[in-house]
Formats: sequence, structure tokens, C-alpha cells
Amino acid sequence: MAEAEQRLLMLIDDEPAQSRLVSALAGREGWRTLVVGDSETAIATLGTRQGMQLSAIILDQWVPGERACELIAELKERRPALPILMLTTSTSPHLAVEAMRAGATDYLVKPVAPDRLMQALRNATTRETPRDELTPLAEKFDGDLDFDAMVGTATPFRDALAKAAKAARGHGHVLIEGESGTGKEMLVRAMHGASPRAKTEFRMLNIAGVPASSLESVLFGHEKGAFPGAFEQQTGAIQNCDGGTLVLDEIDRLSMDLQDRLAEVIETGQVKPLGAQYAFKVDIRIIAASNLPLADLVATGHFREQLLTALSRTSIELPPLRKRSEDVPALTRHFLGRIGEQPGLRPLGITDDALRLLSAFDWPGNVRQLQAVLFRAAVFCDGDALTTEDFPQLREIVGECEAPATPMRESAGVQLYCEDGNLRPLEDIEADVIRLAIGHYRGRMTEVARRLGIGRSTLYRKLSDLGIDNAA
Repeated sequence: MAEAEQRLLMLIDDEPAQSRLVSALAGREGWRTLVVGDSETAIATLGTRQGMQLSAIILDQWVPGERACELIAELKERRPALPILMLTTSTSPHLAVEAMRAGATDYLVKPVAPDRLMQALRNATTRETPRDELTPLAEKFDGDLDFDAMVGTATPFRDALAKAAKAARGHGHVLIEGESGTGKEMLVRAMHGASPRAKTEFRMLNIAGVPASSLESVLFGHEKGAFPGAFEQQTGAIQNCDGGTLVLDEIDRLSMDLQDRLAEVIETGQVKPLGAQYAFKVDIRIIAASNLPLADLVATGHFREQLLTALSRTSIELPPLRKRSEDVPALTRHFLGRIGEQPGLRPLGITDDALRLLSAFDWPGNVRQLQAVLFRAAVFCDGDALTTEDFPQLREIVGECEAPATPMRESAGVQLYCEDGNLRPLEDIEADVIRLAIGHYRGRMTEVARRLGIGRSTLYRKLSDLGIDNAA
């Protein structure tokens, strides 16, 4: 902590409320914050004694406006090694491209959750190894909202998609587990888009992003005068989503007493706001997401078994990217296609050597990190295709990758060959085809059977014989 206490952050911002918030968040981790209100003061500060002690800069794009990228470039020219994070209200990919080309380390779209802001700051100032190239961006482009956009043929991934596609058509609560960056949010949105509640209220709430002191009111609501400072009535997220879907991200961060209250709401179908004399009946679907296995937390006494049981009638586990490395080439091409459609960028290919390099890395940040690496490489690429030269830090970590003796061959998204070059067993290939079909047709089993040219009863028999009846 001694090193963190010496870190100084310069915040270029002219909004007092936001400046206080950012300063308070940074202070929790030992940062001192120097707030400046305009571009000229920021540039002048770099040459002062305090300026020489800076460890990072956060720039609110609103201050310099259209000259934000010019300011970033000037700051970077004077202090090349200083990380610069940009806060913006714009979701334009073009602005992100221009900011990064000017020298920004990362960009965040306001309103930004406290945990995302601090994670971006931590990533930018990690000094262990040069990893800017490998740091997941705090913001990502909006993804497609259906199962067709979920790219991958690895068996654990297809099992998860098949189960999600079937669950999407029901009304039961769902638990999705998986490491950060594995695609939980995208899967949630795909499920909602394919569900009977697709046109009803939909809200995503990150538990870690809400102050602990106000989380109970945010979830359950409160009556006027329920506690000091409750000057008016507030309807909670659960009641607001009556008839719709509430997504609770990082459910593992929910306190034990609120876990008890949430379990009671699920069991009774009623929610009682703080200070209320009566409860409201609600029809709500909860999709909970967790970066940690909740069963392990139950075993250690950090999560209520009652709530886990209520949420996990359907439980889905998204595998980390390192456990489906065969999907890296397809994901890479998919992301490059989407990146090439963004303003300020162009379509790019990628060499086989570069694909082997990407496949050899273990991707601790998972799919989100892969997308960020490709985005950064595309921003600065001058050629028509990405090569290993476009991933210098990755090359340093992984080393030179030799071509496998027998290349992997794929057909229609289903892997036909084993790593030793021999054909996979027909039973395994058939199971993959069925998983692929269930995901592609969003769990519509009649349509799956029709497209596969078999009867519905035959399909269910095959699911049982192949051992994927629970996954489908």
C-alpha cells in the first residue's frame, strides 16, 4: 500500500459533483487527486513539481469538447508514459478510435459504475509488465442481442448456449456463472430477446456498482420517512420490473441479510418496501450472474443456500476462453468483421501466424480481453491484415508459436478432426450438431427437429442417448 499512497491522479474536470465522486473513489485505494478545471491549467501543471509526481490522468471530454483528442495528444507528447483515461457521454466508436490514436489508454462512457472506473484505473497503472495491449477496455461496443452472435463450437460453450436457448422460452429464474469477460451480459441479453418477456420491462443492476448503504432501497424500495433522509417514496427495482426481467449482476456481492430478503421475495412472489405496512405481489423473472461459483460460497458460509436453490432451477456455466481455445480463430474473425464496420476503421484480415499466437495465449480476461486486443491492434494497423508484429507484448509473453503438425479443420462450425488429425467419433459430431441447432434455433425443439430432418420424439431420444438432455 505504500506505493499506492504515493500515487497522484490529475482529474481534468469542471463538474464539482463528479470531481468529488472520482476523488473519493480514488481515495479509497490510497490515491491523492489533483483537480484542474481547464486544458490550459492541465498542460501547465505537467511542468510543476506536482505534475512530475503524476501517475495517471482522467480527462472528462466535456472540458475540451471537440478538442479532446488534441489535448490527449499534447499531454501524451509531454509525458509519453503517463496513462490517460477519457470520460465521455458519447458511445460513438469513432471517438474511441480517435482518442486511442491520440494516446488515450482507455475510455469510459458516463455514467460509469464506480467499480468499472477503479478497474480501468488499476489496469492503466499496473507496473508489473507492459500490458496495455492486453488490458480489456472498460467500455465495449454494443453487441448483437441474439444467440446467432454467440460464436464458438467448443462442447462446453455449446452446452451452455443450448441450455440458455431452452431456458429463454420459459419464465423460471436463471443463474449464469462464469469468469469476468466470458460473455454473461451478452448471453443475458440474448435470452431476454428470445423470451416471452422480450417486450416487457428489462433492467440490469450491478450489485457491486451500488453503494451498500442504498442497495436495499434500490432493490426493494422504501416509503417516505422510512429512515433518516427518506424524504420521498422510492419504488424498488423488483417492483419496477413487475411482469418483466431483472438481471442481478455480481449476485455474489449481495450481503447476507439482503440475500435472505431476496430469497423470501422469490418464494412468496411479494415484495415489501422499507417502512411499508403491506407487500406488493410481483411477477418477475430474475436472471442472476456471478463471477464466482456460488456453491463454493455456500460451502464456506458466504452465500445463502436458500437463495442459491431459488435461483438455480436453471444453472448455466460459461467456460473461460482458455478452456475453448479452438474457438479463438472464429471469434477473432467475427470481432475483426465487427470492428471493420466501425467509423474510422476498415476491414482487416489476419495471418495464420497471428492466429496461432492468439490461440496460444490463456486470455485471463476471456472474450472481452480478446476483443479489446483486436480493437487496439486494428486502430494502429497500417496494413491489410494483422500479423504477429501487431501484438508485440503478446509475442513477448507467449514467445514464437510454431505451426501445429496437423492443422485443425472445421466444417459448418462443427469440429470434424481431433488434434492428432484423426476423425472424431460420429457420436461426438452428432452431439455437437444437435447442440449447434438448439442454440441456433433458440431452443425451438420442433424447429430443431424439422431442420435436422428427424421427428421430435427421435430428437429427445438422441438427447438422452448422447447425455445432453439436461443441457438442452
